[in-house]
Amino acid sequence: MNEILVLEDIRKVFINGSEKIEVLKGVNLNVNKGDTISIIGPSGSGKSTLLHIIGGLEHPTSGDVIFKGKKIYENGEKEISDYRNKSIGFVFQFHHLLSDFTLLENVMLPLLISDYDFSKAREKAINIIEMLGLSHRLNHKPNQLSGGERQRTAIARAIINEPEIILFDEPTGNLDEKNAEIVIDVIKNLKGTMIIVSHNERLAKITKNVYIIKKGVLEKI
Repeated sequence: MNEILVLEDIRKVFINGSEKIEVLKGVNLNVNKGDTISIIGPSGSGKSTLLHIIGGLEHPTSGDVIFKGKKIYENGEKEISDYRNKSIGFVFQFHHLLSDFTLLENVMLPLLISDYDFSKAREKAINIIEMLGLSHRLNHKPNQLSGGERQRTAIARAIINEPEIILFDEPTGNLDEKNAEIVIDVIKNLKGTMIIVSHNERLAKITKNVYIIKKGVLEKI
């Protein structure tokens, strides 16, 4: 077993005035390198919250996220940020591309932030863009792309740093059926460890393991 990620008794409570809302009530999960996992559940069940906790975007109220044997939330914000930027790739429902940048520039950005050599970053980005069938759109800006093209660009940006885990938060949730199918096919052909939160049943079925959040805990289907 090549265990890469462990969730131990993850709990998350939100405070709304005098009301406490316990969204996650003790989530446990073991993820091995190369695992593909889908998490389904109704809106408001805590799927996205759990994904944000896994990715270092949101602290749990209690419990531990253990990445390669180290508890990430015992670290300071710089170490959590490093984990988030170097070990995790994110793809959200909304692509979050920079509108003033071209497709190529958006994909290159994570490498450039890491002081990667510009010419090597450009070459690597072009290779990934070609792999995702977008080479004819290199110099287009996000508003010139279809929804599916924007989401494929977001996937290219998420994987360019070669993250150890890729997290998808409703990656087809904002797409029409045709573009959703294209994005699902792209995700299906990706390599590596992936955790996908989605309402899309076809997307959930491409992963090896499927879980549902019920009453704040994970159950395997």
